[in-house]
Amino acid sequence: MWLNAKWSVVDYGTHSFDNDCMRKNAKLPKTLGKRVQRVRKNVHLTQEQVAEKVGISRAYMGYIEQGRYAPSLEVLEKVAKVLRVKLSDLF
Repeated sequence: MWLNAKWSVVDYGTHSFDNDCMRKNAKLPKTLGKRVQRVRKNVHLTQEQVAEKVGISRAYMGYIEQGRYAPSLEVLEKVAKVLRVKLSDLF
């Protein structure tokens, strides 16, 4: 692995990622969180209600909506089920 600060490229063997690509991927949790929040509010549920049904803390649910944490696929599937949407609707 090497970093060439001038070119902003990181090489991991056969895979290279530039900083722009990595920044775009960093936006995914925030985008996902905003969509989860929008759907949750549309079905008139609180973070606490969703968290309880999913089996996570209200704080963790808040962090998901803020984009601070990227939840596991298992948690996302449960959230989608509670919100009565397809998992793909959250992406």
